[in-house]
Amino acid sequence: MELKGVHFLLTYRCDIECDHCFVWGSPNAKGVFTFKQICEILAEAKKLKSVDYISIEGGEPFLYYPIMIKAIMESLKLGFRVEVLSNCYWATCREDAVEWLLPLAEVGKVELTVSSDPHHGENWVTAEVKNAVEAAKSLGLKVGIIAIKHPEANTACPDQIEGVKVDLGELMYRGRACLKLADKAEKKSWRQFTKCPYEDFTKQERVHIDPLGYVHVCQGISIGNAWQKPFAKIIEEYNPYANPILEPLIRGGPVALIEKFNLPHSEVYADACHLCYEARCMLRNKDPEILTPDQMYGKLEE
Repeated sequence: MELKGVHFLLTYRCDIECDHCFVWGSPNAKGVFTFKQICEILAEAKKLKSVDYISIEGGEPFLYYPIMIKAIMESLKLGFRVEVLSNCYWATCREDAVEWLLPLAEVGKVELTVSSDPHHGENWVTAEVKNAVEAAKSLGLKVGIIAIKHPEANTACPDQIEGVKVDLGELMYRGRACLKLADKAEKKSWRQFTKCPYEDFTKQERVHIDPLGYVHVCQGISIGNAWQKPFAKIIEEYNPYANPILEPLIRGGPVALIEKFNLPHSEVYADACHLCYEARCMLRNKDPEILTPDQMYGKLEE
């Protein structure tokens, strides 16, 4: 694996509970990195020599602001560029948003990416995102905006917010979206989902690591636990063809996963993620060390 990026799920906790969230973030979610753990993973990532960026995500990473800032500083010290993702709950006004963002702007080489869509608020543009974007621009901080399609949106997503381009992404029907939004989607035959549209497991360039130590090639598909084996070794020993879940996904996408394990299924699904996620839910007892943790499968909310 020629790993380029390490995405820290700094916490599973979030101030809101979006219907489309595939890590099941919520105010009641548990799990947050300690700074010591972050430093351990960063040191391991440095050993790999191929990693050039760190992404700090959640949940909502700004909920643990001091640890987030220290993680940014440590990443920059080791020579990584840094991305931070947020829903901007903290940008209650432009002036306060400046104070929140000032430490990011001062260190440089940090990019802020914010979420603005009907999943995070009532409209495509939230007031908090407008405040955050204005503040970031005033500080010279690089900022990007992501929006996710909504099956019931009555208006079109804007091209820009406060002069910053909005990148509109597909809604992936996995995690909470599988439960909350799949019924609203236009369905397609399950047999057409013969390829994962988002990950190439044979040329994996990024992984997510969560506070429980699990290293994910796709959220909910773990290739090891960094608290049990050094992170660098997990990456170096990665062999997707030997993985009972990844092998069929490489060979024939979610359809092959269904066929390999002879799983019951419907005739139609919202997308490849929908079929894959439902198949994985059925296989968790068979491969509990791979299809983990419970948080990724909503078990903590049952």
